[in-house]
Order: sequence, then C-alpha cells, then structure tokens
Amino acid sequence: MPEGQTAAGAFTDYTDANASGVSWGAIFAGAAAAAALSLILVILGFGLGLSAVSPWANNGASATTIGMSTILWIAFTQIAASGLGGYLAGRLRVKWANVHGDEVYFRDTAHGFFAWAVASLATAAFFTSAVGSVLSGGIPAGAAAAHTATTAATSAATTAATTAATTATTNRGEQDSGPTGYFVDTLFRSPQGGSDAMAAASRQEAAKIFANDLRSGGLSPEDSQYLSQVVAKRTGLSQADAEKRVNDTYAKFSKAINDAETAAKEAADKARKAAAYSALWMFVALLCGAFVASLCATFGGSQRDRSDFSGRRTI
Repeated sequence: MPEGQTAAGAFTDYTDANASGVSWGAIFAGAAAAAALSLILVILGFGLGLSAVSPWANNGASATTIGMSTILWIAFTQIAASGLGGYLAGRLRVKWANVHGDEVYFRDTAHGFFAWAVASLATAAFFTSAVGSVLSGGIPAGAAAAHTATTAATSAATTAATTAATTATTNRGEQDSGPTGYFVDTLFRSPQGGSDAMAAASRQEAAKIFANDLRSGGLSPEDSQYLSQVVAKRTGLSQADAEKRVNDTYAKFSKAINDAETAAKEAADKARKAAAYSALWMFVALLCGAFVASLCATFGGSQRDRSDFSGRRTI
C-alpha cells in the first residue's frame, strides 16, 4: 500500500497534518485591529471624562460618578476591542483540512486569546510611552484626580500623600512659614502692638518649647508656667490670663498639627484603596476581554469554515 494511503484508498494530507496550527498573520491582524479600536475608545473616554469635569464647585459630575463611568468605559473598551480582534483572528486564519472539529474549536479559541494578548501588550507599551505622556500633560490637575482609575495617576497620588504624612510627622512643631509661626505670634499679641529684638527672641524660644513639648506628648507644667511669665511680661496680661492664653494656644496648635497629619494619612489611605480597586477592576476588564476575544474567534472561525474559496456557502 502506498505511503499516505488508507485502507479505503483515500490519501491523507500529511502536509496539513504536520503544519503549524497557528496563523500568526491572522493573529497580528486581529491584534492590530483590537489595539487601534482600543486607542480610539480610550481617547474618546478621556474626552468625555474631561467634558464632565468642571473647575467650579457644585458643577459637573462628581468624583464617584466619574470613577464609575471610567470603570464601565474601560470594561466596554476591552470587550469591544477584544471581540473585534478575536473575530478577525478567527475569520482570517487558514482553513484546516482533515482536522477534527474539537481541534478546530481549540485552535480558534487559542487564536482569539493570542490576538487579545498581543493587542494588550502593544496597547500597554504604547500608552506607557508616547500617548501616556501626551494625555497626562493635557489633563488638568482636577481631571487627573478624578481619573484615579489609571495606574500612574493613582501611584503618584499615593506617593504624594505618603510623603506629606511623613513630612508632617518628622517636622511637626518646627517654626516656619506654616501654622507654628502663627500660633506663636498669638501668644504675644498686645493692644499696643509693635515688636522688638527681645520679642523676636521670645517668639523663637516659645516656638522651640512648643516643638519639644509636642514631640513629648503635651505641654509640661514647667514650660507652661515659664511661657506664661514671658507672655505676661511682653503683653501686660495678668499671670492667670497669660497662663490661660498659653494653654489655649498650645491646645489649638497641637490640634492643628494632628488634624494635618490625620488628613494626610486619610488621603494616603484613600489613594491606596483607589489603587487597589483600580487594579481589581482592570483585572476583571482584562479577563472579560480575553474571554470575549476567544469566544468571538470561534464564531469567526466557524463562519470561515462554512465558506469555500469561491465565496459560496457550504452546507
């Protein structure tokens, strides 16, 4: 019996059986279409998002609404682009002769997945380079905060908030142009006003005392008594009134510093949660894209197999 001939006399196509089951041309074609559609939809989403953001208070969409809209748009972009890429990858692949139907179904599914993978990698590389810099440069600060769904923006917000919290904790109580100088000045306010070298020295000393006691956890009685004497001497207040002013001023100063630290930590925590939620929703969107691409590839492949090369449908 001649090689390649079966018992029934039919010849097996060894060329098709030994050929690769991957049509890279169809995969790259589907991936290119998916990446292009994804780019168009993402740019459209940025445009719609920016049009919904207003710099005026109580105008435009809220941050929650914009965040949910961004998540839904990313999911829609993934599904639409992946579906188109998978369908083209399945419809444009070669027609496998003498291949079992289950194997054809598996190959079509793999073609859709490959097209989605190539398109996702290409889109990610493209957006993290040229397009990412252009879009980030054109987005105002308020719009960038509203679009925390993007990984770069979220990471930047987390780093900035964490740095602010660390700086507030490290430099708490130091005299500068911040709240410390203001609270120290309130200690030495007097109806007569004015200042001199001695008053400036007293303010500097009071700032150091406040900084030290703030790190220690509270204003010590000795420091309170000493500062009240200095304040009474500089302002003409009675000892009791000066002591009350010192204690009240320190309490306000400590509360302002603690509130600033709490606000910085809350901002860092919100940014961390936004980054986590963004990553989870991005994972879900990509997973949906992979599934839709594989499913549409099987649909496109089945339509490919129902047509012969002359364009006539086969039954």
